[in-house]
Amino acid sequence: MASSSRTSFVLASRASNLAQIQTNIVRDDLEAAFPALSFGTSFMTTEGDKNQSQALYLLGGKALWTKELEVALKENVVDMLVHSLKDRENPVDSLVVKHGLPYKTLEDLPEGSVVGTSSVRRVAQLRRSFPGLVFLDVLNINPRNTRLAKLDAPDGPYTALILAKAGLVRLGMGDRITVDLTAPILFHAVSQGALAVEIRADDQEAQELCKTLTHEETQWKCLAERALLRELEGGCSVPVGVSTSLSQIDKSDGKLTRATLEITGCVTSLDGSVHVQDTLSQEVKSIQDAEELGRNLAIKLMSDGAKAILDDITQDRRKRANEAE
Repeated sequence: MASSSRTSFVLASRASNLAQIQTNIVRDDLEAAFPALSFGTSFMTTEGDKNQSQALYLLGGKALWTKELEVALKENVVDMLVHSLKDRENPVDSLVVKHGLPYKTLEDLPEGSVVGTSSVRRVAQLRRSFPGLVFLDVLNINPRNTRLAKLDAPDGPYTALILAKAGLVRLGMGDRITVDLTAPILFHAVSQGALAVEIRADDQEAQELCKTLTHEETQWKCLAERALLRELEGGCSVPVGVSTSLSQIDKSDGKLTRATLEITGCVTSLDGSVHVQDTLSQEVKSIQDAEELGRNLAIKLMSDGAKAILDDITQDRRKRANEAE
């Protein structure tokens, strides 16, 4: 890193327990790489955190969770924002069964069991294979009212929850995982398990610091997945699932130069009745190649029926919004 007059940097994130843990992971890595510099933290409550009454998919886009943070970054109050791209320690989802119950898999759950999740992606996919289960939203939870506390409450409605494995592990709750849910039963969310750092575009010093943290295999896979989602014009509240792998990896001087990237994407109607799934695989030599593959997969999905599913979801949400006015 080039010499710098700055000796301290502030990392910021949401105030949730998991967001703080993830920010501290990034801070610790930076401190280890740059022991002569100082790295502080700042945690903020965002508009999305304040809303405890609505289902997450009805709250709107990512601005609800990031606006306050991005204002602080723009105004130079902080230097880096730590985001969960979707929480890449391990991108899969996990089933967590209520304490004291004997069930080990989704197949074990009796008909009518209530499974909690705030993800329309999970519900849409799982309704295909488990029509006898009841899916109930788990509302935005503050640190003293955790999802697991709601699950284990004797009078609570949930038999089990489905949560991102990465978040559970980072919270030190990996022992609560009953079983991992993997494709083809459940395709994970775009970029689930990965962390990202947002900086000001003109902050070259922060950019150089962040380069030391980049895990290129994860970066290539995540950017392919995000390109897929952008082309679909989707977000975290649409039922899009993915599964991505890199093989035949070549490196030069420690830098990733070539690999075979395989990406599977799926779009599922909210009731689980219609499911469109495609896979593309090719050799990629750059981030741009990876993103192009993701876009091409989205185009294929759209032509194979995903567009009709997403259009129906959009029309339904507009209708609900108009009715609520």
